[in-house]
Amino acid sequence: MPNSPTWPEISRNECLVIPVGSFEQHGPHLPLDTDTQIASHLCEQAISRIDNVVVAPPLSITASGEHSGFPGTLSIGNNAFTTVIVELVRSCDWATGVILVHGHGGNFEAVQQATAVLNSEHRNIASWWPHIPGADAHAGHTETSLMLAINPNLVRIEKLDVGNVQTMSEIQRDLQTHGVRAVSANGILGDARSATAEHGIELIARLSENLHTFILSAQQQWSRS
Repeated sequence: MPNSPTWPEISRNECLVIPVGSFEQHGPHLPLDTDTQIASHLCEQAISRIDNVVVAPPLSITASGEHSGFPGTLSIGNNAFTTVIVELVRSCDWATGVILVHGHGGNFEAVQQATAVLNSEHRNIASWWPHIPGADAHAGHTETSLMLAINPNLVRIEKLDVGNVQTMSEIQRDLQTHGVRAVSANGILGDARSATAEHGIELIARLSENLHTFILSAQQQWSRS
C-alpha cells in the first residue's frame, strides 16, 4: 500500500495482504518486534511481480500471553485478537479478499476462531504460515538467522545464547500451563549461537517464493468465485 494513500489510489479489485506479527520477548539478542519485522519483510518480497495486491500496515500487538513473564511483552489476548481480525476483515469488503501472513505461531487459536466466523459469513479470507523443516521454536537459530538477513543492526551479537533445546512435544505441557518463562529463563527455545545471515537469506528466498505462489493461488480462486 502506498505511503499515506488517498482512497482513489486503492482499487476495488485489490487483494489485501496483512502482515501479522507480535510484540514479545525474543531472548536477550532480538528485538521485541521480531515477528512483525519478519512477516512484513516477507510480504514486501512476495508481492513483487504480482498485480492488484497491496500490503496493509502490520498487526503488531497480538496474542502473546505465553511470553507474559518477560518485561516488554505486550498482548491483547486470544479473545480480543479474534475480534480484531473479524472486524478488520469485515471492513475490507472493497478488496477481493484478505490474506493474513503470520510471523507468530501463538496467534493460531485466535486466527482459527476468527476464520471460522468469517467463513460462515462467506468472506474471502486466507492464512499463510511459514513452514521451515527443522526450525527451532523461538528466538533460536532460525529467527536469529532471519533477522541477521533482514536487519542485522538490531541483533545483539554479543548476547547470542542457547536456551531450552528440548522438542516442543517435550515442553508443550509446561509451556501451555506456565508460559515460556517456565521452560526457558532467557526466553530462547533453541540455540541462537549458530545463526548466520547466509542461512537467513536462503530462508527468506524460499519463504517469500512460497508466499508469492500462495497469493497468486488465492487471487485466482477468488476471481472465479
